[in-house]
Amino acid sequence: MAPKFGTSGLRGLVTELTDDVVADYTRAFLASCPTGGRVFVGWDLRPSSPRIAAAVTAAAGAMGLPVTRCGALPTPALALAAMEAGACAVMITGSHIPADRNGLKFYLPTGEISKADEARISAALGPGSGTTPGTPPETAPETAPEVTDTDEAAGDYVARYATAFGASALGGLKIGVYQHSSVARDIMVQAVEALGGMAVALAPSDTFVPVDTEAVDPDTRGMLNAWCREHGLDAVISTDGDADRPMVTDATGRIVPGDVLGPLTAGFLGAEVICTPVSSNTAVDGMGFSRVLRTRIGSPYVIAAMEDLAGQKVVGYEANGGFLLGFAAAAPAGPLAPLMTRDSLLPILAPLARARAEGRTLADLVATLPARFTAADRVAGIEPEDSAAFLDGLRGDAAARAAFFDTGSDEAEVDETDGLRVTFATGDIVHLRPSGNAPEFRCYAEADSPERAEELLQTHLAKLTERLG
Repeated sequence: MAPKFGTSGLRGLVTELTDDVVADYTRAFLASCPTGGRVFVGWDLRPSSPRIAAAVTAAAGAMGLPVTRCGALPTPALALAAMEAGACAVMITGSHIPADRNGLKFYLPTGEISKADEARISAALGPGSGTTPGTPPETAPETAPEVTDTDEAAGDYVARYATAFGASALGGLKIGVYQHSSVARDIMVQAVEALGGMAVALAPSDTFVPVDTEAVDPDTRGMLNAWCREHGLDAVISTDGDADRPMVTDATGRIVPGDVLGPLTAGFLGAEVICTPVSSNTAVDGMGFSRVLRTRIGSPYVIAAMEDLAGQKVVGYEANGGFLLGFAAAAPAGPLAPLMTRDSLLPILAPLARARAEGRTLADLVATLPARFTAADRVAGIEPEDSAAFLDGLRGDAAARAAFFDTGSDEAEVDETDGLRVTFATGDIVHLRPSGNAPEFRCYAEADSPERAEELLQTHLAKLTERLG
């Protein structure tokens, strides 16, 4: 499958992300979008990422643009550094997907690119193979453009939260940091310690581990639980590969879903308006926010909705936990400037700091929310055309839906905002959607108890596997 844009960024097999293809996309981005006159480049810890970063740097230099290489660092840290410098950025990452795939995330000087920007980039590649961008340089610059290296961006990212939350925000908490191959594995330790907590580093890996914070496998869940018991932890924290999606557990090792971390963070920061995809937990609807706006899945859609609400105390988050701050918030120890890209560190630190400030455990804080529970996973190896054909058959045929869905209840509502999301008379919800980044079919379930949500998930994963796997 040729590289293509998914829910967030360009993705493809490493074998297809050749230096020529990477250069073509880089030139198309720089030719069709605002650059601010400089390019910031960062990468994750995949084996292929440094090579791809070198191809991006060379292509930008050939167009006469100076490049600031920030090294291996979280995507939100790169975005923050570039936006503060008024520059564009390219992050080399495949996010949570396996190491045989990688990708590019593009940032304007104002933040993450939109779907309209993606279309402009694709159009600038020209017809056919994508090897002839629309406005390549006719000649190389007379002098080699400046290429500089900096290691300040990661430190500035940690300092952002140390200043906002203060040196005692996590005082007395013992927090495990599941490091694996997250590009934020050292930064998470630094952030916990900067906020007064005790960090326990766990399981760093020299081999890339594709952690999907939205679909954590049973073995990993068991490992998290064991660590909490062994070390007496108050929580375990982690991220996906490029650290724009958080993973947080309570003291028992139970994962707190991203669409629970999101509204907890929003409430702590005084947000009034929520923008979140249709797949997110509906508990947020009963939490007292003035407005909850549902979007398609993917940070570009969330950002577009937030931009339409500029001037309000608006935030966005996704079911995977990535959090976007759209206003200047008053954090406990100082101001917190907007960051209009998916971030992992804020929704990790804010709920933990909030629970401590309220004298609660994290589990007790979560228990204050409306009793709605979600579960999500995926069936791998399902090609997009097969997923699309299957969903098309369900969308237009109520009898087909009745035959496929197994909830013991009549359907009450069908939502086609993104995929197929069916609400049943009991309040159970099952949402089916092809992945935008990989040959996978995702299933989301929601119910009034965690056991019921898991039952719905496993039932429909089995049915999807039988039909498509």
